[in-house]
Amino acid sequence: MKVGLQAMLNDANVDVRQSISQRQLSISISAIAEEIGRSVPLNLCLILDHSGSMGGRPMETVKQAAQKLVDRLSPGDRISIVVFDHRAKVLVPNQVIENPAGIKLQISQLKASGGTSIDEGLRLGIEELSHGKKETISQVFLLTDGENEHGSNDRCLKLAKLATDYNMTINTLGFGDAWNQDVLEQIADAGGGSLSFIQKPEQAVEEFGRLFTRIQSVALTNAYLLLSLLPEVRLAELKPIAQVAPDTIELSVSQEHDRYVTRLGDLMVNDPRVVLVNLYLSQLAEGVQTIAQLQVRYDDPAQGKEGLLSEKILVAVQAMSSYQPAPSLEVQRYVLALAKYRQTKIAETKLQMGDRSGAATMLQTAANTALQMGDQGAATVLQSTATRLQSGEELSEADRKKTRIVSKTVLQ
Repeated sequence: MKVGLQAMLNDANVDVRQSISQRQLSISISAIAEEIGRSVPLNLCLILDHSGSMGGRPMETVKQAAQKLVDRLSPGDRISIVVFDHRAKVLVPNQVIENPAGIKLQISQLKASGGTSIDEGLRLGIEELSHGKKETISQVFLLTDGENEHGSNDRCLKLAKLATDYNMTINTLGFGDAWNQDVLEQIADAGGGSLSFIQKPEQAVEEFGRLFTRIQSVALTNAYLLLSLLPEVRLAELKPIAQVAPDTIELSVSQEHDRYVTRLGDLMVNDPRVVLVNLYLSQLAEGVQTIAQLQVRYDDPAQGKEGLLSEKILVAVQAMSSYQPAPSLEVQRYVLALAKYRQTKIAETKLQMGDRSGAATMLQTAANTALQMGDQGAATVLQSTATRLQSGEELSEADRKKTRIVSKTVLQ
């Protein structure tokens, strides 16, 4: 298994007369399979909310979705299931999938009752996952339909970050309309996973299946982007690096000796992570000038090896006295994807401050941005939300959550 690493600038030409030039650098990172089929076992933990509000059809459809996941596991894969209300308990201890019928029977007996303590479920789930993490790909599906009324949201975030230290990935699924979108998004972002929205019970099986298909393509783990810049180049001071595909996440960056380091997490086959880096270039001499060097550090669980390094690639610009722009439409689309997300976040902040007019205007801007990048689904949702605000309507919780989801992803 190798790392696929490609870089592209929004404009590879630079005007030598400019004292400062801004450029967006898109970096695509994926796993390249050297053989067909998944060779590394999954280590999957389902952390399921079974509080009283999940009673009835929601609980039944979640049980059905969980049972279908059990059917999709391959020989050698591992499964554990933790359930929580205001307390947490292990329903299925971490084990190799040898008796799927018995596991499905235990799932079928799950009943809804009690309150909600997400952090206790997460703590116990990480503990169970740790029992099978050696030479596997460790993934969590955390599902809840409510607020963390009996727990601490700060503790959830600390646990998600702890999970990444142990090479585990936390994916979150919000069920219905009453879950806290900020908390679940932050848990998924901190845990290196994705946020999903199950608005209606009948969507549970499909959404679980979609997410399972995604994690099946994970081949390399614990990946970090290593970025070295030439003295004439610097990162933007505010939010310099963000992921823009497969979903949008603001990434943190640290310095390690003379290079910048950003954690990427899992690398998938045929579904690259795309990172956008905001750079400022000082005045350059005419000719081809190298501005950056890229490399990826990663683990390969199939080989049982950690801290492997990809090949290095160089990023160069053409500094021209007679400047002619060479725009990249592909990079521009990534720039628009990030703008869509950030514009929507600004709109949400304005709405929280009571500025409905400002929120509507910013959502319209985000809708136009979505149209520019060809994301018709997001444009429709964002414009609909803006129209509701302009007409004086109150946004439903479903409206708010759908707006957040479309800002982060391109609807399929």
